[in-house]
Amino acid sequence: MTRAPHTATSHAAVQTVLRGADWTSDPRRASQVPDLAADALSSVLLFMDAPDHTRVRGLISKAFTPRSIERLRPRIAEVTEELLAPLREAGALDVISDFAYPLPVTVICELLGVPAGDRDLFRSLTPDMAAVIDLDATAEEYGRSAGAALTFTAYLVPLFEQRRHDPRDDLMSALVAVEDAGGRLSADELLATVLLVLVAGHETTMNLIGNGLRALLRHPDQRALLRARPELMAAAVEELLRYDSPVRRVARVARHDTLLDGRPVPPGEQVIAMMHDANHDPTVFPSPDALDINRDARRHVAFGAGAHYCLGAPLARAEAQIALSALINLPDLELATDEPQWRPIATLHALESLPAAFVTGRVSAAATTR
Repeated sequence: MTRAPHTATSHAAVQTVLRGADWTSDPRRASQVPDLAADALSSVLLFMDAPDHTRVRGLISKAFTPRSIERLRPRIAEVTEELLAPLREAGALDVISDFAYPLPVTVICELLGVPAGDRDLFRSLTPDMAAVIDLDATAEEYGRSAGAALTFTAYLVPLFEQRRHDPRDDLMSALVAVEDAGGRLSADELLATVLLVLVAGHETTMNLIGNGLRALLRHPDQRALLRARPELMAAAVEELLRYDSPVRRVARVARHDTLLDGRPVPPGEQVIAMMHDANHDPTVFPSPDALDINRDARRHVAFGAGAHYCLGAPLARAEAQIALSALINLPDLELATDEPQWRPIATLHALESLPAAFVTGRVSAAATTR
């Protein structure tokens, strides 16, 4: 009988697991993970250790530096306005499908160089792909994830060939050039890296926008404060990341006999770092269940910590800041339900749907956001 994995719940314990040299991200080292699932993940950046992790991360990191992301802000604001203009006229929206999904998908696809006409492919496939990171995924869910990956592969391989013969100013062309140079990025790593950027590049941001807007609309005092003091938006996004973490937990594996919170953990034992619990540790965040955008929440671990700290964090922050600034200033926007639909994936806290409406009825398309 397989033992239940250890859990790290305090802020200190989660930091230890995420930052410490005693832990590996490689699922092939775990006694509890099926071999098939572990082998499938071995080329994915999230599950690599140094030196491979350092090498592959270094190849894509320049696209996600704060300076690079600052150059994207005007385009993010433009896409935000393009999406919201018809929704204001309609007077209602599903925050997820009408806005929180298409915004980051548009941005990440443009960054990579995916043709605009092909982006609907991701709407149908990425939910199945996301299941690969779910620690409770069933064999059936892993199978659907593998099927989605094969469909993505069939789409991407010809696109790689196009970029080899007709390189452009995009991340995909840059990665293909690195793979062609030999030795720095294998064919499997190229495919896994592009898939990861596509899926992770919108998943966290979509959940952050959805969860964040829901939290602000349920706390009208915080929304009002943010509308009155827009300079607090950067701090508010950090608090929203802490308050309702889009990623709830990640797994690590003990490299050797070690201790966690005084408990022995044998080599090969999987430990689950509960990031949401760490972000609600009262020893670090007083009154942790209260939403307080004046709080200094920068010690949250919503983006992880250590070598695997989320590479796309600067992009997610920029998109959330711009998106939430626009959304909270839509006149009379309120939630249309107290019971939204959540996706059945325990590793993420992700909304399937979030209906909202303008309580005064139709709103003029001339309405502007700050």
